[in-house]
Amino acid sequence: MPMLEKRVPPLLLVLFVGAAMWGIATLTSPVPLDDTLRKVAAGVLFVVGALFPVAGLVAFRRARTTVDPRTPEASSALVCSGIYRYSRNPMYMGFALWLLAWGVYLGSGWGLLGVVFFVVYMNHFQIAPEERALRALFGDQFRAYEQRVRRWL
Repeated sequence: MPMLEKRVPPLLLVLFVGAAMWGIATLTSPVPLDDTLRKVAAGVLFVVGALFPVAGLVAFRRARTTVDPRTPEASSALVCSGIYRYSRNPMYMGFALWLLAWGVYLGSGWGLLGVVFFVVYMNHFQIAPEERALRALFGDQFRAYEQRVRRWL
């Protein structure tokens, strides 16, 4: 379904999936967890998740390249430093952690399927097309980077 490739901005997808997770949580029984533990775990996951996109944005700004995920072909530099030494997609990793935090906060086991949906969707409709564009732009340099650094973590 190429019509979905790079069409949905990742943050919009996070909001959509988060809303769906909330809907699922309202229709299903919560996982029995201590409220304090659940909220602390969700808070920690959210804060850690926020570090990933911030570090990614900083690295992109330093390299003076585009941060728009819908136009990877407009990239002026292949960023391999900073957080990008550990993850090829730290921003998306952070978004997945935000959704995980939301699922934990909601206390919904079924709602956590939203995180799975997000990762599968991103791999297929966002990351794979981005990587094709970066391979075309940066060739062997990107291929070597792919071999060194994992897609997520």
